[in-house]
Amino acid sequence: METEHATLLIVDDEPFYLEMLTELLSGDYRLLVARNGEQALRRARGQNRPNLILLDISMPEMDGFEVCRKLKNDTLTRQIPVIFLTARNDVHDEIKGLELGAVDYVSKPINGPLLKRRVATHLSLAERQLALEQLVQERTRELQQTKDALVFSMGAMAEMRDRETGNHLLRTEHYVRILAQALAETQEYGAVLNEATIDVIRRAAPLHDIGKIGVPDRILQKEGPLTEDEWAEMRNHVVYGERLLDEAAGYLGETQFIHTARDIAGNHHEKWDGSGYPRGKKGEEIPLSARLMALADVYDALTSRRCYKEPVAHEKAVGMILDASGSHFDPRVADAFKGKQEQFLEIMNTHGD
Repeated sequence: METEHATLLIVDDEPFYLEMLTELLSGDYRLLVARNGEQALRRARGQNRPNLILLDISMPEMDGFEVCRKLKNDTLTRQIPVIFLTARNDVHDEIKGLELGAVDYVSKPINGPLLKRRVATHLSLAERQLALEQLVQERTRELQQTKDALVFSMGAMAEMRDRETGNHLLRTEHYVRILAQALAETQEYGAVLNEATIDVIRRAAPLHDIGKIGVPDRILQKEGPLTEDEWAEMRNHVVYGERLLDEAAGYLGETQFIHTARDIAGNHHEKWDGSGYPRGKKGEEIPLSARLMALADVYDALTSRRCYKEPVAHEKAVGMILDASGSHFDPRVADAFKGKQEQFLEIMNTHGD
């Protein structure tokens, strides 16, 4: 926004001041006019939202204070600077206006040159604030992308030692996100799985097998079937992953991301009926993030080629997973999968090995 192309909303119930302000400012700015509070709110929320509002305090039905309160409680309008216009000279009114979020307070009768200078100043400040916020958002986005890349790389380090996992991390990250979004639409999980929580689960998913770093190559890369002892060691990868993320929490502090990643790494091989490992947890003892990961991981294992097996067709994999609802998988997660199976198929085809 360049200040000379800014739009101002003038709100006043007195025709004299509307006419005076219009004449004073029309040469420099585009103008919107409102004669009462309701009209002002409609103009402020309209398609051509103003860059600054000149708001009279003393108006019938809805005064300027109430208009300002409503503007600042609305995400569409809360960032618009408000300058109060008033014939009052009460310091308490001025304090009240500033507490409500106004940026300035101009007394009537209005000094034209002074008002023009204040308008220009606050438009310039608003423009700088917007530029700063955009810069912060961009830097935050870059930082998050860097963190995601590092997390994915950590997971990939473990997966690279397992020669046949291919795009497993990428696919399962998508599968987990789809399942979480589907559950978020239900009454039971709507309050738990908000957008931020789903994003944390998605970002933590690539670390589900980070504990494979602790499994010896002779076991992880063995081409033939594993012995009973070798399977026991392979199953320890969930414990290794849990310990690794515990150590990370010790160094970096406990965060929602580390907590979620640890839940997934340590519990994604638990089963709903308690027959899983490493601790035989059952039902809702298993963290929700791990229950999502469990289904995503099994679907990907079924539909992927391994040295010891051919991939299972999508339709057969769906049937096998739904048959295991209530035993291996949380029935609600299985129901979510049933409703989103076409998206699973699309991801499998798009990111195949």
